[in-house]
Amino acid sequence: MTEPDRRTPDPVWNAWGTADAASPLPAAVRALVEEGLGVPHRDTPSVPRSEVRLRPSALPADVRAALAEAVGDEHVRTDDDARLLRTGGKSTPDLLRRRGGDAESAPDAIVLPADHDEVCAVLARCAEQGVAVVPFGGGTSVVGGLEPDGAGLRAVITLDLRRLDALVALDEESRTATLQAGLRGPEAEALLGARGYTLGHFPQSFEHATIGGFAATRSSGQASAGYGRFDGMVVAMRVATPRGTLDLGRAPASAAGPDLRQLFLGSEGVLGTITEVTVRVQPTPQEIVSEAWSFPDFATGSRALRALAQDEALPTVARLSDETETGLNLALAHDVGAEGPSGGCLLVTRYEGARVATRERAADLLGRVGGTSLGPQPAEDWARGRYHGPYLRDALLDVNALAETLETATGWSDLDATYSAVHAALTESLQQHGTPPLIMCHISHVYPTGASLYFTVACARGADPVAQWRHAKQAAGAAMAECGATITHHHAVGLDHRAWMTEEVGELGVDVLRAVKSAVDPAGVLNPGKLIP
Repeated sequence: MTEPDRRTPDPVWNAWGTADAASPLPAAVRALVEEGLGVPHRDTPSVPRSEVRLRPSALPADVRAALAEAVGDEHVRTDDDARLLRTGGKSTPDLLRRRGGDAESAPDAIVLPADHDEVCAVLARCAEQGVAVVPFGGGTSVVGGLEPDGAGLRAVITLDLRRLDALVALDEESRTATLQAGLRGPEAEALLGARGYTLGHFPQSFEHATIGGFAATRSSGQASAGYGRFDGMVVAMRVATPRGTLDLGRAPASAAGPDLRQLFLGSEGVLGTITEVTVRVQPTPQEIVSEAWSFPDFATGSRALRALAQDEALPTVARLSDETETGLNLALAHDVGAEGPSGGCLLVTRYEGARVATRERAADLLGRVGGTSLGPQPAEDWARGRYHGPYLRDALLDVNALAETLETATGWSDLDATYSAVHAALTESLQQHGTPPLIMCHISHVYPTGASLYFTVACARGADPVAQWRHAKQAAGAAMAECGATITHHHAVGLDHRAWMTEEVGELGVDVLRAVKSAVDPAGVLNPGKLIP
């Protein structure tokens, strides 16, 4: 069998994704932004690459020699282009800094190991030499998880795992696959698809993010209602630390003490580098059915999702947009047919494989709760544009607008209050800057006990857009904490959410995390400044 083509273009340094997928903001949309949000007509393009400020690499010669001994000299890169491409992640503040020419925080070197043993060797040498290690997969973090931080250390390296890109094993009897951490989403799906299987994990970052990143951030994809979150798919994992290797997970379930996999799922490279995961897989679905529904308001649609979750009638994909998001998507649609929504809230559903059998029961329930079927077209339209959203964000940045996202999750009984509180906090903060926002929200991850809320915010840029967004994010985070919601459902903690971790897990919980950090990384070189307050 011929191996599928898994080549993917390199990402760009100042925007999401790849250059060939980007497009300018359509004139009609720009007019809508200027008139609806009061955004002054002004082009705000990125500076050219030639104007980007990049400090010289500070990697000491003895450290470079030690790293070259571990991975080969050609796999230790200190050129400016390699360093710029791995400076931070893809949040709006990250991009605003780089678009303005500031890449002063670039790592001192990029190290590209070939396998688990080389990763272990790099971590051991960095611990000995006092060098910070920032793991790097697809570079899609939106919470500061990749920000180089070498305070008090000799240098900072980025550990790029792209050479760990193999399907190590496929156990068709157990329906598990062992994948190396550097595999990107499309590459993993191509390898599994060639054997008739799918992982079923499709977050918006799917085209660029990696298997290791999915595990290290507890990623959740659009089909979580059917396939589950990524951390729920992990059966076993291999982790490299400065002190050695951890092989975790021996059976489908175990009573052998606390499950140590849970320490490293979501650990964001702070406790070790995940090099390999064994995950459950499913046969590629032979039947897929899509259907869209309209609800009179967000609260009614939320009750419908709760009924689906608690009656075990969830489709594979379930995504409910609030009134604002539904209306904007309608306005942006190039061709709205008779089956499109005319108001209210749009619910997109998709049934795959065995879940197709639940469609009639789910449809009956949705109808009884107040939904109106719109047929398959709006759901299919949404699926086609699923991965384009971040490119629209970049196009908005080009025309004097600020656009960003944040998310949370809470129980059903607190969902409405959390939605209102976060919406109000964002509105008040941005109005204080003289930039009243457009705020949209959707639910795309649903559980019997609660659901996620994913907010998208757009407004005019202030004089200091990074500070403008930081103030708004602080207000939203405080509202989440006040409501008892989590600070993040699937974006992870990184640097941006670290201040809320004590609120999230308590002072004793933070002490536990610090104790684990001390045990596996006594020199404190693994992704410093992230996750743990």
